[in-house]
Amino acid sequence: MTESENTIDNSEAEVKEKDLSSVYTTNLASILKQFKISLAVSTYQSGKLILIREDDNAVNTHFRNFNRPMGVAVKGNQISIGCFNSVVSYYNIPALMPRLDAPEKYDACYVPRKTQETGAIDIHEMAWGSDNKLWFVNTKFSCLCTIDSEYSFRPEWRPGYISSLGPEDRCHLNGLGMKDGKPKFVTALGEVDEPEEWRKNKRNGGLLIDVETDKILLRNLSMPHSPRWYDNKIWFLESGYGALSYFDTVALKKVEVTRVPGFCRGVDFIGNLAFVGLSQVRETAVFADFPLLEELEERICGVYVVDIRDGKIVAFIKFEGDVEEIFAVQILHNTQFPEIMEFGDELLDNCYIIPDESLKDVLVKQQRPEKVDDK
Repeated sequence: MTESENTIDNSEAEVKEKDLSSVYTTNLASILKQFKISLAVSTYQSGKLILIREDDNAVNTHFRNFNRPMGVAVKGNQISIGCFNSVVSYYNIPALMPRLDAPEKYDACYVPRKTQETGAIDIHEMAWGSDNKLWFVNTKFSCLCTIDSEYSFRPEWRPGYISSLGPEDRCHLNGLGMKDGKPKFVTALGEVDEPEEWRKNKRNGGLLIDVETDKILLRNLSMPHSPRWYDNKIWFLESGYGALSYFDTVALKKVEVTRVPGFCRGVDFIGNLAFVGLSQVRETAVFADFPLLEELEERICGVYVVDIRDGKIVAFIKFEGDVEEIFAVQILHNTQFPEIMEFGDELLDNCYIIPDESLKDVLVKQQRPEKVDDK
């Protein structure tokens, strides 16, 4: 790594109660600018959604409060976030941007529109399907689900070795990868069917599973997460080693591309680059017994940018304060400086959004001309 690091002073009023400082390589801003993207990063440990944005050739980190956010799914102008006991959905309303401070900076403004109460089911990764269904990993019930307005959730699939539904986190199902708009790959931490039995062999009991065939593609993985279909490969993170890998469908084996200095979880791709989330993970945490703790004395929390052609780390942002764990990393395409509002924002009190066809019926009050005195 030859790039120098710049310190960011996060002094936004709403997050002064925490130390949310970070450092980044100087080329990260140019990468975001080149691809015309920003990043949405969730950290359930700090209760934040972080927007990582390019701002005048620097990197800006913008924090919003959520209740234990983990999975993040993006579809068109919509962002959905899986929280402790609900899924909240935001829509981009560009017409609101002129009402923001320094409106010339923004190119998107996401406002809350829907909340689906799910109960505390330990929602992990989420993704939109081509069927317009929002899919998510229901880790507590060991299954894949979709959002249904009539129910807390609608179970759609579970691994063949899970005999029944129950709020028991039997195998710690965690990762979801889509292909052709449908759920195709999942990761789990154990091929087991008893409450929290995955903990007994969490070091190397992990699995990569094909949802369509229910076939286990790989076994003996160290805490796998975040399967992704990209560039005609099945990518995944082997978090126990801090490794970005893919499954060779011909040789039927794992191919490790690189390792990063942290417990990796959450990844998204663009061009030849992978944006990988890293967590420090304390020895006292649930995820304590794995190789990474033995190999790295110091672990990083942040997002690392990896060239998937050769595995080289080309850029990063590291959090140095109270943010210690990252869960999801999601690219926001064609959005370089978005805003996302929290529930209760005063601007929302006088924000009325109606269908275009109804706008013709809205009375627009025009200023009356001043009365002229003919004297």
